[in-house]
Amino acid sequence: MNAPYASDPAHSRGRLHGASEGGTRGPRDAFQRDRDRIIHSVPFRRLRHKTQVFVAPDGDHFRVRLTHSLEVAQIGRTIARALALNEDLTEALCLAHDIGHPPFGHSGEEALDAAMQTAGGFDHNAHTLRLLTRLEHPYPRHAGLDLSWEVLEGLAKHNGPVLAPNWALAEVDAEFPLDLMRWPSLEAQVAAIADDIAYDNHDIDDGIRAGLFALDTLAAVPMVAELAQGVRARFEDIDERGHVAELVRDQIGSMVNDVIEESRRRLQSTGVSHIEDVRSAGRPLVGFSAPMADAERTLKAFLYDRMYRAAPIQAIASEAKKVIAELFDAYRGHPALLPAEWQQHWPDETAMLRTIGDFVAGMTDRYAITQYRQHVGPVALPDTF
Repeated sequence: MNAPYASDPAHSRGRLHGASEGGTRGPRDAFQRDRDRIIHSVPFRRLRHKTQVFVAPDGDHFRVRLTHSLEVAQIGRTIARALALNEDLTEALCLAHDIGHPPFGHSGEEALDAAMQTAGGFDHNAHTLRLLTRLEHPYPRHAGLDLSWEVLEGLAKHNGPVLAPNWALAEVDAEFPLDLMRWPSLEAQVAAIADDIAYDNHDIDDGIRAGLFALDTLAAVPMVAELAQGVRARFEDIDERGHVAELVRDQIGSMVNDVIEESRRRLQSTGVSHIEDVRSAGRPLVGFSAPMADAERTLKAFLYDRMYRAAPIQAIASEAKKVIAELFDAYRGHPALLPAEWQQHWPDETAMLRTIGDFVAGMTDRYAITQYRQHVGPVALPDTF
């Protein structure tokens, strides 16, 4: 049994386009169907060739958006089950949270945002909503996946209320109001913190695998040092590869347990008894304890310094931005380069730039590189890290 403040598919606020398209769909509730629609969608499949930190042509052992999303879903379901929340809604949100990312991760997003400044800019979270409600067309009578209100709400504001939505999110909200000023469901809050836990820890694994830092250097982070000592005490003869794997498992477990304990404390202290209490709470009810939040910030600072801002990563990021910026300029200067199905009579330049942005954002890393080589010139991105 789920808690009374969990999201209930039987009391969903519904879908923009109403009931199902007919046919046999199996014994699934609204949130199960949402999860399945996401998994079966083309944008979800494209995540396997979209960058997490390392450019996709790098080694096969590094994370990409797809594997990251699966790891977030695993962590999210664990937390949701412990808190008696709806696991299917949590999983749907975890699986879809990065679906709007353009190629080359945050580097690609920065370049695309700059290229689209005169058309309102680009934000991957808002693009997730645009993609799922407008750009995909898997059904014969309407655009989008027609996901439930609760999924769209959670994707729009899993990091908290949105006070100043950009143009893409504002369009979605105008058509199907998502209560942007209020806090989201507990399931959305779980998805947000599961994302943090996943990339904090798995970036440790990828960073060491790439040689950006060593385990001994990482041990300068107090939380990591304590857990690393525990691993060494249990396995005196363990090699570094095994030590890192065990450390990551211990750290994920430590952070997950902290979230569960702290969230239970907040739920009890605030006395919430219904999902509307959650939305009116005025603050997140799922999160780290104060000591764990401090430890997590210290870990993030280490990763920014030694990994995300490392010279080899920055060199790749710079070239990736160039690919996106110059490819966008090529389409803007010659819209006929777009595939036929993307060409149209645009009422103004803003509409044209947003169409180009939609097309570029949907590319995988590999397709962006192919298109750049075809329309612009050689690419200096490495085949291996």
